[in-house]
Amino acid sequence: MSDTDPIAYSALPNGAKVLSSSGNEIGIVEHVLQDSALDLFDGLVVKTSEGLRFVDARQVGTITAAAVQTTITDDQVASLPRPTGNEVLAADPDEYQGNGLSAWFGRMFLREHWKQDDKRDE
Repeated sequence: MSDTDPIAYSALPNGAKVLSSSGNEIGIVEHVLQDSALDLFDGLVVKTSEGLRFVDARQVGTITAAAVQTTITDDQVASLPRPTGNEVLAADPDEYQGNGLSAWFGRMFLREHWKQDDKRDE
């Protein structure tokens, strides 16, 4: 299998290039929006130079391991919407590591170690 062979959206790696219909790079895949229980592909969150943007599933053409070819023209790229919905949270597994008092309390009282992902709109 080569990088030009089509793949399923569920196999798309984060960091794959996202291209406009003319082949210009829009950004990279931040994550795939899907409902795996329903096998439903909703679209992509793409990290661009302007921050995170949403590409609807209907705008996605061919998906390969190397890149996602979209049907978005170069003129439409600037008007891609920001993703909406629930907050993006990221685990911080190192938060309660170590010998400090805060780490000990975190382990003893099982404080949640989820925090808001401040990188969401970079």
